[in-house]
Amino acid sequence: MTKLDILSDPICPWCYIGKRNLDRALEARTNHRFEIEWHPFQLNLDMPREGMDRQAYLDAKFGGRDNAKQVYDRIAEAARATGLDLDLGGIARTPSTLDAHRLIHWAGLEGRQTAAVSRLFKAYFEDLQDIGDQGVLLDIAQDIGLDRAMTERLFEADADLDDIRARDAHARERGVTGVPTFIIAQQHAVPGAQPTELWLNVIDELAAQADQSP
Repeated sequence: MTKLDILSDPICPWCYIGKRNLDRALEARTNHRFEIEWHPFQLNLDMPREGMDRQAYLDAKFGGRDNAKQVYDRIAEAARATGLDLDLGGIARTPSTLDAHRLIHWAGLEGRQTAAVSRLFKAYFEDLQDIGDQGVLLDIAQDIGLDRAMTERLFEADADLDDIRARDAHARERGVTGVPTFIIAQQHAVPGAQPTELWLNVIDELAAQADQSP
């Protein structure tokens, strides 16, 4: 198997688009050799734990609604090309994703990491849920088969907060400045929402290399 490490943030639309493109390749090459692990990267390190009003966030990040609209129009077009219908204008709050990353970590311990990532993307971009709210996260945990009561106790105990922050900091120390970033076989970093065709080529090359191995 080939390790594919993915640095991502559940509120990053390009991460959702990049995942959809990768998913299409994995569906087309069911014999792929990828072993996937998701890693935390917070786009907004200074975001308060309670999040903030979406318009206030856009004003601070993009300098106002008009500039934000231009950026998000391009994102929406790229999303539609992959079959995603993102309701970018309907999002009411921009959350902190610290707790969402904790949930992804716990899901990984149960073999449900990708399921957690998928549900978080859908919850935020399509269902317009506040994924900084622990109640929403507990619903997602339950939906993907995690023990709700245990997950709630982990949240209350602040479990793995320092670990998530340390892993995020480690990624930045290694030179990661944005997401999605894909790291193939712990050697090759591929930044950005790559097209499905690239992943098909990578999968085919890995398969060819495996066939040539003694």
